[in-house]
Amino acid sequence: MRRPGPLWTFGLFRSELVTTFRRWRTIALLAVLAGVPVLVGIAVKIETSDGSSVGGGGGGGPAFITQITNNGLFLVFTALAATLPFFLPMAIGVIAGDAIAGEANAGTLRYLLVAPAGRTRLLITKYATTMTFCLVATLVVAASALAVGALLFPLGELTTISGTRISFAEGLGRALLIALVVAASLIGVAALGLFVSTLTNSGIAAMTTTVGLLITVQILDQIPQLHTLQPYFFSHYWLSFADLMRDPVYWDDVQRNLGLQCLYAAVFGSAAWARFTAKDITA
Repeated sequence: MRRPGPLWTFGLFRSELVTTFRRWRTIALLAVLAGVPVLVGIAVKIETSDGSSVGGGGGGGPAFITQITNNGLFLVFTALAATLPFFLPMAIGVIAGDAIAGEANAGTLRYLLVAPAGRTRLLITKYATTMTFCLVATLVVAASALAVGALLFPLGELTTISGTRISFAEGLGRALLIALVVAASLIGVAALGLFVSTLTNSGIAAMTTTVGLLITVQILDQIPQLHTLQPYFFSHYWLSFADLMRDPVYWDDVQRNLGLQCLYAAVFGSAAWARFTAKDITA
């Protein structure tokens, strides 16, 4: 049998993308993510319409909310900080958890493996599709926040966390960089979800398990007694993207975050490959 070439592989990837983004579940997830910045923007507008200020905090993460009324671009950073702990990982967990288990439950996994794809190539394609959804979902949040911020608040030069001023164009560039870092922060979650998906033939069970693990890890990350373990939790450095709004940029925690995500991707990606290549496909 001839090995499938690059064009065939690209065709498989394109088919997976079309199938994923045509599902009503995917459209609904993206709609919910796009709606979060709308709700945050309207809430801030109502809160400040009487001249009062929005309560703030320290230097990063959700504290960006204190700057929204001065510059609508800060709604992008606030929306990403608001969706990253739960909404974005949940959406990724749903897509990744259903990647293999959903096909098995629907009875289409066997037909996919009949084609000259091979299990490894199919698994890589599923993971690439999930990562594409990560990027699209993050950009949807950022684009929605930018549109709402421009509609409800003024735009212009930004004041960084360090107190320096940067141009609006540079601020847009940093917003895009932050969105890319947020998307990359989810590669560990995507690998975890894919591994769970290879353990069962029930898409709902895989999605529920993945989301449950996400919630559990984030709860553990807030327990002070576990401080020695917390730097190894995949969610620990998620909000480090706030350091990209410093001048100069503080890269240490961002690099730790990306390195940790790559480690999780390698571990759970390898586990998913070992499980899937040895799995007995009965449906």
